[in-house]
Amino acid sequence: MSNQKQLQFEPPISSKQVSSALLRNYNRYHIEFTRGEGAYLFDNSGKKYLDFLTGIAVSCFGHKHPVIFEAVKDQLDKIWHASNLFQSTGQEILANKLVEHSWLDCVFFCNSGTEANEAAIKFVRKWGKGRSTIITALGGFHGRTLGSLSATGQYKLWEGFFPLTPGFVYVPFDDIEAIEYSINHDTAAIMIEPIQGESGIIVPSEDYLRKLREVCDKNNLLLVFDEVQTGMGRTGKMFAYQWEEIVPDIITVAKGIANGLPLGAVICTNEVAECITPGSHGSTFGGNLVAIAAANTVMDLLTEDQLAYTFFVGEKLKSEIKNINHRLIKEVRGKGLMIGVEFNESVNAKVVALKLLEEGVVVGTSGERVIRILPPFIITEEEVTKFILIFSSVLNKLGNNNASKNKKTKQN
Repeated sequence: MSNQKQLQFEPPISSKQVSSALLRNYNRYHIEFTRGEGAYLFDNSGKKYLDFLTGIAVSCFGHKHPVIFEAVKDQLDKIWHASNLFQSTGQEILANKLVEHSWLDCVFFCNSGTEANEAAIKFVRKWGKGRSTIITALGGFHGRTLGSLSATGQYKLWEGFFPLTPGFVYVPFDDIEAIEYSINHDTAAIMIEPIQGESGIIVPSEDYLRKLREVCDKNNLLLVFDEVQTGMGRTGKMFAYQWEEIVPDIITVAKGIANGLPLGAVICTNEVAECITPGSHGSTFGGNLVAIAAANTVMDLLTEDQLAYTFFVGEKLKSEIKNINHRLIKEVRGKGLMIGVEFNESVNAKVVALKLLEEGVVVGTSGERVIRILPPFIITEEEVTKFILIFSSVLNKLGNNNASKNKKTKQN
């Protein structure tokens, strides 16, 4: 018998054997998704799930979108990778689209959000010419590599990784006075998420971003917006800062930019770009040709009509959740299709997420009290209604269970 036939009849490796070699840095659900179609995922048993997480705001046009699929397939048939030592028409086309829609000037491509933020930190320091301190917000999240982790204002994520990269000052989010008080002769920039995502979809005051721009102008600082989660149409504008019609000096994007393929970008002004010369920064895989093909198609799909629909359906979803008016819900917040639902202290968000998963709906969580809802931009009003019905049912069951437990406690 040939080796090929022997291999065909060998028993498959069990999931237990496969997972045993993986680093245990994720608390994974015991579900494996093996197929996606539109706004739905399918597990290896064939069960269908409404995807209201999209890989944490990544698959913004859903799964196996026909136009993106064809663009990626076409690129795969040509060439996968060439290196940034050579010209790339696809990168140039995408850079021009990003510049046009961001109101900025130059683009650097990398592979992820944390890499984009690492690059932005380096760009700030190069521009600062001796000034190096960056003011960031408590509760902010900028990534898990050492520089972006140091920019992240969350102590729980720092534990075990000291010493952090120096050069960061942390202030409360949505507090302009704290920022002004923290500026000194070494301050070079302010780096902020327009909406804090990982911390639970925390939306600042309406004029917060505009005031940040004014503070930066007054003190000759760079304004850096981390739009890794808020960008690429997630809030109903191409970038969240455009709701206040201001222009930052640097923005970082990733997640939805290539609809599931790894790509990140730093978009900046000419003033910043002039500081970055050959050898200053680079990336072996950044701007991979297949990911670029996907991203160019994503940009073409993010029309004004699509952005308007994203905002409309997101506001409808948020309104419908508020209309549930369930006693377990403390607050509903967000913008566009970036929504956080905070529960009162009697409910654990992870339990809600698990119960929704059992009912065929995928959502994310932020800490113990918030679920994150990040649907694809292609969801229909019917799918919003479907989610609301399932969500209401899950909350009613949890509420009844809690009431029963409280009643038994009082009786005892």
